[in-house]
Amino acid sequence: MLTGPSALRPPPADGRSLYPSAMNDSSSDAAAAAAAPAGVSNLAGALVDTVSVGVGLFPLGVAFGLLVVQSGLDWWWAPAFSILIYAGSMEFLAVGLVVAAIPLPLLALTTLLVNFRHVFYALSFPLHRVEGRAARTYSIYALTDEAYALTAARPGESLTGGRILWLQALCQGYWLLGTVVGALLGSWMPIALIGLGFTLTALFVVLALDAYLVRRDLAGPALALLCALGALAVAPGQMLLGAMGLFVFALIGRFLLQRRKAAAVA
Repeated sequence: MLTGPSALRPPPADGRSLYPSAMNDSSSDAAAAAAAPAGVSNLAGALVDTVSVGVGLFPLGVAFGLLVVQSGLDWWWAPAFSILIYAGSMEFLAVGLVVAAIPLPLLALTTLLVNFRHVFYALSFPLHRVEGRAARTYSIYALTDEAYALTAARPGESLTGGRILWLQALCQGYWLLGTVVGALLGSWMPIALIGLGFTLTALFVVLALDAYLVRRDLAGPALALLCALGALAVAPGQMLLGAMGLFVFALIGRFLLQRRKAAAVA
């Protein structure tokens, strides 16, 4: 029962409460209660999105960790690569380049050519949904083939900024955990595992098959094959750099040709 002056005060005509602080507290509690399920739903949705990818990333990370140790590097190089580089295909290449003591400029050029495709990923990746400078910085850093493929396969309205971040963090978590497990296993295994060097080739074959199944584009694989054969014939000692460079120029030429044809039809 109310007592004192407030008990005799009539309620405001606009329907506002006599106790705004109480309403503010209840509103804050409601907002916090709504935010918590949103965060949980983002995590749950990202878990569902990344389960199939995690099944592939974890064993591939184990293979990478084993390769690091079998190459003569200490086990901690595996998580160091996975954090500082975090680009699966380039990490496999980096192991051989570091062991061979490749000059830094050549290493930088190789990294640019191998990961140049990320420039095109950025054109359609939903970074605008991620809010906050720190969150966007991490999202740019964690943009990988798998993260891009997962976001491209989801409808835009279901991809909130929180879900995108969880998706990328889980992908990196699967990979990082696999590299640590593989490196530790490799440290405890005195035997040499033959065939790990083929892991990178197998990875690119799978990625190429997945890309073809999505786009059904024969011109892209055909161009890649021609560039590889041309580089092998001209510069067999630098086939990777030559093939990647030729392929970049071939893709640019193909894009310009398609745009010219589209303009002519219009």
